[in-house]
Amino acid sequence: MEEPDRPRPSGDAASRLAGEDLGPYSQAELDERIAMLEAEIARVSAHRDKAAAHRAAADALFGKGGG
Repeated sequence: MEEPDRPRPSGDAASRLAGEDLGPYSQAELDERIAMLEAEIARVSAHRDKAAAHRAAADALFGKGGG
C-alpha cells in the first residue's frame, strides 16, 4: 500500500537547520557544516535507493497495482 506524502513536522532537524542563523559561524565551521551535510545527503540518498530497490523487488514478486 502506498503511503501518502505527509508534510514534515515543523520541528524536525532539517527545518531547524534551514532556519538557523549562519552569521556566527567562521569559514572553517561553515566548511565543517557543509561536509557534515553532504555526508548526511549521501546517507539519506543511499537509504532512499535501498528502499526503492526493496519496493521494486516487492512489486516484481507480488505484482504492482493490487488488482
